[in-house]
Amino acid sequence: MNIQVPTIRTADDFLRAFEGLDGKREFVRGKVVDMTINVSRNHAKLTTALTVFLARGLDPDRYEVGAADFGVRTPDGVRFPDVYVDQTGGNGHDLVAHAPVLVAEILSPSSMARDFGEKVRDYTALPSLRHYLVLSQDEPRVWLWARGEDGTFGSPEMIVGREESVALAGFGLALPLADLYRGIA
Repeated sequence: MNIQVPTIRTADDFLRAFEGLDGKREFVRGKVVDMTINVSRNHAKLTTALTVFLARGLDPDRYEVGAADFGVRTPDGVRFPDVYVDQTGGNGHDLVAHAPVLVAEILSPSSMARDFGEKVRDYTALPSLRHYLVLSQDEPRVWLWARGEDGTFGSPEMIVGREESVALAGFGLALPLADLYRGIA
């Protein structure tokens, strides 16, 4: 099948052009970027475990939790994080989160540089964001960027070990790594 893709200049053009098409793409600094759609079992397990933990721990009247197929508009385009938490209140036909408060990425060999580089800049520039998490898929190791009381993000905190927890102060939750990494490491 030959699909004609219109000229894409903006995030809105991108969202309209690729809605409902197969494959995974992001729109970054004016360019469409193909993303990996095949992930490891550990990646999939972590995505599910984090999504379930957040969905169980957060008030559904205030927050919506999702994974992978729903966009987050950034200053540089549109990203599709592995897990996100959005404030409720968007339209049921929206293609992107309207006020994301948490974004998480699971590390893959092909995504490491982006997850620790350009995605940190993109996500932490979102005024609504409270937490950005990057999770190793091979061991209980999480990097947490948290918005401070002064409204800025500092350096990430690295949390390592099954006995540790990730404090999500913006939600009053602590994410136990033993639960998250059960059956993984």
